[in-house]
Amino acid sequence: MPLLVFIFSRYLFMHQTSQFKPAWWLTNPHMQTLGAKLFRRNPIATFPENIELPDGDFIELAWTEVPTSSNSKPITVVLHGLEGSKDSHYANRMLAAIKSKGWIGVLMHFRGCGKMTNRKANSYHSGDTRDLSYLTKLLHSRYSKTELSILGFSLGGNVLTKYLAQEPNNPYKAATVICAPLDLASCSARINKGFSKLYQKYLLDMLKASTLVKVKAKLIRDITKEQIKAIKNIKEFDNSITAPLNGFDNAEDYYEKSSGKQVLNQIKQPCLFIHAADDPFLCHQSTLPTKILPSNITFEVSNGGGHVGFIYGKNPFKPKFWLEHRTLNYLAQFIITQRNATA
Repeated sequence: MPLLVFIFSRYLFMHQTSQFKPAWWLTNPHMQTLGAKLFRRNPIATFPENIELPDGDFIELAWTEVPTSSNSKPITVVLHGLEGSKDSHYANRMLAAIKSKGWIGVLMHFRGCGKMTNRKANSYHSGDTRDLSYLTKLLHSRYSKTELSILGFSLGGNVLTKYLAQEPNNPYKAATVICAPLDLASCSARINKGFSKLYQKYLLDMLKASTLVKVKAKLIRDITKEQIKAIKNIKEFDNSITAPLNGFDNAEDYYEKSSGKQVLNQIKQPCLFIHAADDPFLCHQSTLPTKILPSNITFEVSNGGGHVGFIYGKNPFKPKFWLEHRTLNYLAQFIITQRNATA
């Protein structure tokens, strides 16, 4: 009996209902998704830093504050979504919220998403954790007195999921994964349907543009400008560009090997997953975990919220953004606990 009690106390249900309730004037998932972009706040000032990588390439960071070597303020790493940056509405709001909390935020631009063109042909992708791993080790060695936490949006959330599973002894006290495409194949199919095709075109146009820059710089030689312009959807792009540039056989091979869904149980630290059932970027049923999760994982599902929207409040002229509130309150539980324990 004691063994059974231990086993059942170690695990939770696969997912639980979120406390989020969308604003009465913004219940449509597309309005939530687009509204989050339209209700932009004044951009927060950031401080750039370029980090040289072992393979000869580099990544660009954006800091809310440049920490000293003796810094003791908590540092939160932010990972953006597909073709995002520090200027993405969700990332900028989160960095501002981190700064308001008295912490330091640092956003890692995936390769090619900063201001400069990268040196290598291979691109970032949903399962590439190498740069995050390198940055984490660097931060941990630089700021040994600092408590680290991390969060990832969309594609960045899937990258974070893969990283946490691959390196369970990482230094992060807690993590949050927001609206991540944990099942890449189903999400690729979902965004190619109905109104979601508009989001796909927006993202695909940016992917094509960044790829054409590499073609012009002669970093990519095996595909022509005409072939890139002829790509019609995300899956075609992944099949023609993402997969071959990053060592995958094809899009299906990339999706299978890079999806975070199958490694959730390997995550060891506290991790909150935030998911909306009406997310127009994701396939709800395929993205949800199918196995019982360990007790360190909290997987919250709200009925509404769209894709990184989660706008609430009674006044349409003063919208409130739930993601920053929920994410930082969750992370703070573990940072405060750790600080008190070592005081």
